[in-house]
Amino acid sequence: MRIIPCIWLSLVLHSVAELRFSELQKEVHAEADAESVTVEFHFTNPDDKPLTIRKYDSGCSCIGLRVKDDKLRYAPGESGVLQADFKVGNYAGTVDKVIALWLDVDPDSQPSARLMVRVHIPVLVEIEPKTLKWDLNGDAGPQFIRIRMKEGHPAKITAVTSSSPAFKTELMTIKDGMQYDLWVTPTQTDSPGLGILRIETDNPSPKHRLHQAFALIRKPAPGKPAAQP
Repeated sequence: MRIIPCIWLSLVLHSVAELRFSELQKEVHAEADAESVTVEFHFTNPDDKPLTIRKYDSGCSCIGLRVKDDKLRYAPGESGVLQADFKVGNYAGTVDKVIALWLDVDPDSQPSARLMVRVHIPVLVEIEPKTLKWDLNGDAGPQFIRIRMKEGHPAKITAVTSSSPAFKTELMTIKDGMQYDLWVTPTQTDSPGLGILRIETDNPSPKHRLHQAFALIRKPAPGKPAAQP
């Protein structure tokens, strides 16, 4: 009859054994040419006994995690810092990433802390839409992608290439250095196809010089009538 009380006591002890973070979500704005940004989560051990960090994970190779000074055990009242280094890479816009942290008393399925990193990355080149779609055996008429440069960051498109000869491209200048329309026309729609459209600009920031869009010939979406021959 002592089994149930012991299980209950174990659950109670687990629920109170946790580090207290000053913030569970940190928001940061990256510079246009930033390669990475660092976010710090400050915490304290509010318990009356030492707590030990067993592991931490973001589930994404874009975030490197470390505890300041590689310290994992914290006495009552002691504080520490978890640092997250976010690699900007090809990300743009607002990116949310979750970090989980386990103490040595936490089961793998239940981390004692879940933290969020929200990074705002400038979009210097807006491409809308990112993907053009044609129905298989449907109309092969041209469609266009609108390309806009962010105000204050003009850049000219220097080249456009398609990975597939099944898609012809034509670039039209709406406002030099600021807005362009990229027209794309499939040569046929009687077989599936995918084209990667490589858009090169002379943007001063290397990470904003090359962009991609896509052209796709695929089966009609479910519920959509197939094209008539």
